[in-house]
Amino acid sequence: MVKRTLEELKTYEAPGHFGMTAMRIHGKEETGAEKFWIGLSTFLPGGGAEYAYNDNPLEKVYYVLEGAMTVKDDAGKEYVIHAGESISFPPNEGRYLDNKTNEVAKMLVIINYPEA
Repeated sequence: MVKRTLEELKTYEAPGHFGMTAMRIHGKEETGAEKFWIGLSTFLPGGGAEYAYNDNPLEKVYYVLEGAMTVKDDAGKEYVIHAGESISFPPNEGRYLDNKTNEVAKMLVIINYPEA
């Protein structure tokens, strides 16, 4: 069993992301988790992520803790995910992320490892 606190987390650069801070909570390096990792992403107003590949073989779940995030899928459809709501992506589905509000948004990110 591994307990993690906010004070222990370290920031890292998330490729293709802007106006945000990413911190890994659980993962191989942090806690030995082998099937998936969990991160905490904090997006400033106007922050987000560029389009991420539709050939990515990983499943993803985003759970909004605070604020709201706009997610656009491969077809251009937009979803607004508010605090207490989540959205999931099957393998090979792309997405854009955007904080279109004037409030900070915090989101849990859960992604499987490719070999899991």
